[in-house]
Formats: sequence, structure tokens, C-alpha cells
Amino acid sequence: MIDKSINPNIERILLRLKTIPENPGVYQHLDASGTVIYVGKARNLQRRVSSYFSHYDDKSAKIKMLVRNIYDIRVTVVSTEVDALLLENNLIKRYQPRYNSLLKDDKSYPYLCITQEDFPRLIFTRNRNIRGQYFGPYPNQGIMRALQDIIRKLFSYRTCNTSFRWIADSKTGVGSILGGNDRPCMKYQIGLCKAPCSGLQSRDEYLQTIENIRRILKGEFGDILEDMKRQMMSLASDLRFEDAEQIRQRIRLLEEYQSRSMVVDARVKDVDVFSILSDERYAYVNMMRIKNGSIIYSFSTEIKKQLDESDAEILSTVIPELHERTESTAQEAVVPMKVDDLPEEYLRLTVPTHGDKKSLLELSLRNVSSYQTQCRHQRALVDPDAASMNDNNRSKHLLERIQKALQLPQFPVHIECFDNSNIQGAFPVAGMVRFTNGKPNRKEYRKFNIKTVNGPDDYASMAEVIYRRYKRLSDEKQELPQLLIVDGGKGQMEVARQVIEEQLHLNIPIAGLAKDERHHTSELLYGFPPQVVGLRPSDPLFHLLEQIQNEVHRFAITFHKDKRSRGTIRTQLTDIPGIGQKTASDLLLRFGSVKQIKLQTLDDLSSAIGPAKAKLVYEFFSKEKNDRI
Repeated sequence: MIDKSINPNIERILLRLKTIPENPGVYQHLDASGTVIYVGKARNLQRRVSSYFSHYDDKSAKIKMLVRNIYDIRVTVVSTEVDALLLENNLIKRYQPRYNSLLKDDKSYPYLCITQEDFPRLIFTRNRNIRGQYFGPYPNQGIMRALQDIIRKLFSYRTCNTSFRWIADSKTGVGSILGGNDRPCMKYQIGLCKAPCSGLQSRDEYLQTIENIRRILKGEFGDILEDMKRQMMSLASDLRFEDAEQIRQRIRLLEEYQSRSMVVDARVKDVDVFSILSDERYAYVNMMRIKNGSIIYSFSTEIKKQLDESDAEILSTVIPELHERTESTAQEAVVPMKVDDLPEEYLRLTVPTHGDKKSLLELSLRNVSSYQTQCRHQRALVDPDAASMNDNNRSKHLLERIQKALQLPQFPVHIECFDNSNIQGAFPVAGMVRFTNGKPNRKEYRKFNIKTVNGPDDYASMAEVIYRRYKRLSDEKQELPQLLIVDGGKGQMEVARQVIEEQLHLNIPIAGLAKDERHHTSELLYGFPPQVVGLRPSDPLFHLLEQIQNEVHRFAITFHKDKRSRGTIRTQLTDIPGIGQKTASDLLLRFGSVKQIKLQTLDDLSSAIGPAKAKLVYEFFSKEKNDRI
């Protein structure tokens, strides 16, 4: 590794290297003035960038000069190596880095163009000044050349530079060729062209050929692929295996072309893509400029929160600023959520749910996630004690907010939460987790086998485990929690209150975490009668409570699965001949109860356990129903 005698900034560079991810992407070396002096791509950014600063004596004179001038490093994560190649090309053209010798001129990736002529041609070009319809760019010229070869084998069209025009009679509509050739050329003789220049192919037939080529280049070749597959099968059935293999190779190349990278999809013309991640103190925003399907550049920034702003509020401020700072021409911004405070005439906002723009948003999110990790690691490496202190302060702040919101008599050092788990009353268990100073205290987690409850009775199960837990703590004079949270609503809270106050005569504050119809944490309840404590889903306090609820649910479910795997399920299902405990378990997990299973069709049951066993279950319950009638 190099030292300060080679690069005086090596200490900060080494800290930066530790934050670079092991993903494909593009890296930029900057000098002390902030000028980009080198742009490169890598399959593994961490490994490639680190290699510049090791084995210095073995480096070339150019690399040594570059390393001596590096002050900072900037990276952009992409999906594939092809995307990295495209972004590298765009960045080199944009910044003209001093140490890049390739791609600095105006050379672009090639296109295929259908020319705008009476008898159009399909040509390979890097020049966008030719009149016609362009397809591409193609970062992989091998695929492009193979595609040209496939089209040539599939269709006969002209490639010559012969000048001729189509003249149509205004009265009869009959056309004729002006110019052209008296005799067809050699390509006609070998079957590569049908000689429209000599009048041997009608213009309508020729234009239909060009239209088929256009469909392939636009990706609309489903029918053509099906025709090729039918042709391949026909050749194979006639034992013409060599001809069938040639068709198979063409199909494979067409399918490979069809799956080209999203970044080169020219349908995404001119958009800005924004993504955001945030924690209690900072927000991290990534902006990607997309022009004609390519990433022009990617920019991430860290924003220190002044108030408890939501992500949408932060974006409403950042988007106009970045749009102006980068001199963006885009009139559309792809965003992860609705942003209300932006003027509608300024940018058209799109919140995609599928397709290319959704993929671009996910790519931007990967970049901002990587940038967030880098920033956090950088702070921790520079001052690990301060980073640890900040975490503790944040936890203390959240617990102070809980104490204030619920008017707790004591600071909630210990918070305990309970959850039940069973399947139709089989293997009933419960789990309890303890959070100490806002962090999971796994040594204090507890598992409970339900002993006194028969059948699926969550209230009775909750009463049993709460009684057992706090009766023991009380008898052994151990410290009680400053807050008890039950995973449920008003009913579960009332059960807990009866046990704590009326049976054990203890004083433990009780709260409830209710879930919505999608089984997501939706509200915090407190007091008797229980009242909703207003918390926004973006609130860090809400996230802490959600973490507690998810943790106790995970803990209880894991315990239940472990117990179930060591036992058997005894329900009406296991009374059916041929149905064992695993099948019964699969059905109960899929449909929730025996009652619901009885309502399913044979097709529904088959999708869960297969047609043979589904038939046994369906006929059993059908017979049971008929016997009752």
C-alpha cells in the first residue's frame, strides 16, 4: 500500500476505499480541485479501485502519475457490466478526463438505421445525421452483427447504393422505377436481394419486408419467433437436423437481442430519476439523468435533517434544486412516492409500479443505499466513539418520546412484548422479547408452551403467559418492565390489564400494537379505555415499535415451527385416510382453518397439495356434507 510520500491524501483515501461496495459499476478519480481526472468501469468496484493503491512499484508511469494526483473517489453502482460500459462512455464524453485515452472523442456506439428512401435500406452507422429510423445503440457489436445476419437470412432486401426512385401515376396509381439497373447484380443471383432496382420485385412486397425487419428491431417479433420455432420443429421431424440447428441458433440470438439491457432502451427519452432513504438525522437522495435510454450521470447527496421532515417533504425541496443545479432539460421526474408540494407545470412526476421506469427507480435506490452505507461507514471510521454515542443518544431520545407520549411514570429502560402462535389450536405457544435501552436483549427472550388452554383461544393464551411471566418476576423480586406491549388491539390489552392489576396486583403500564388488514403495524394504543396515540409511519418512534412487534412475531413463529416439526398435528384432516401431518399442516397454513378448507374447490385444493391428495380431501368433506343432508 502506498504512503504519504506518494499521495499526501492516502489516509482519507483508505477510509473511502472501505466504503466502496463489491458491485459492478463505474468509478471516477478526482483531483484536489474536484476535477474528474479518470473514469473507469469494474465488475467489482471494491477490488478494482483498491488495486490502484497496492503494488505501486509494479504500476506503469501513467498509473503512478494518476495515483499521485487522486484526492477523492466517486462511484456509481449499476445493474450489469453492459450498463457500466454505457455509463463509462457517457461520463468520459462529459468530463473529458485527463488520464482517459479511450472514448474521449465523439465516437458513439453503433446503430442500425432503416433509411428514409422509396426502397429503404438497413445500414450500420455511427452517424445520426442520416435520414431514417434508428435502433440502438448496441454496446455489444457481436449481437448487432448477428442480428443483421439473422435478418439477412430471413429476408431479402437491398444493401447497394444504387439511386432510383418510385414514380406513381397520379391517375392510375400504377408506379414505375426511375433510374435503377438494367440488369440485377450478383446478390440477386445468390438470393440475397430480389432486385427491386431492376423492377423484379414490387414496391409493396419490398415495403412489407422492411416492415417485418422494423418489427424485429423494435422487439415486436413474437409471431416471427413462433414461425421460426414451427419451422425448426418441421425440419427436425423431417430429420433435417443441420437445418433445424441453424434455425435454433437464429432463435437463440433473437431471444438474446430481445433481453438487452434496460439502460439502452431508447423509449425512455429524457427523465430524471430520484430515490431517497432516510434515518433520524440524515436523508440520502440519488438523482439519475436518463437521456435516450442511457444513464448520462448519477449524483448522490446527503442532507442533514433540521426538523422531522418526511421523505416527500425533503424531495419537494431537493428536486427543484438538483434540477436547476444540473441544468436538466427533463420535464418528467420518476419518484418513489407522491410529492405534493411541487408545481405541476415544473415537472411531470411519475410513481411507476412496473416496467422500465420502475427498474430505473430500483437501480437509483441501489445507488442511494450504497451511498448511505458509505456515509455511515465514513463517519464511524473517522470517529467510532462519536458514532456509538450518536446511536445511544438516538435511542435515549426515542425512549424519552415514548415516556412523554404515554405519560409513563418511569423511563422505559425495559420494554417487553408478547405474541401467540398456533394452527387451529395445534401446538399453541407464545414468545416474549425484551428491549433494553431501545435495543433487543436476546438473553432475556422467553418461550412459553401453552398449558391450560384447549383450542385456538388467543385471549386465554395471552392471559396464561402474562400471568406466568410476572408471577415469577414478582415472587423472585426481579425488576419488572417499565412498559408491557401486547401484539394486538383492545381485547388483548384488556386481558393483560385483568391479569396485571386484578390477579397479580402489579403496576405495569400496558400498550397495544394493532395491525391493519395487510397485517402491517398500523397504530399504537394506550390507556383504558384504549386510545390511539398519533404516530406517522415515517416517524422513527413508529419504526422502533414496528421493530419490536416484528421481532416478537418472528420469535414466536420460529418457536412454533420448531415445536411443530417435532410433533404431529391432530385435526379432522389427519382422520382422512392418506392425509398425513405435513399435508394437514400445508392446508391449514394455506387456507387458515378446516372450515375454510371445506369451502374450497377441487382445483383450489390441487394447487395446494396436488391433485391426488386434493381428491381425497374433497371427496371426504363432500361425503360428510351429503351424510348431514
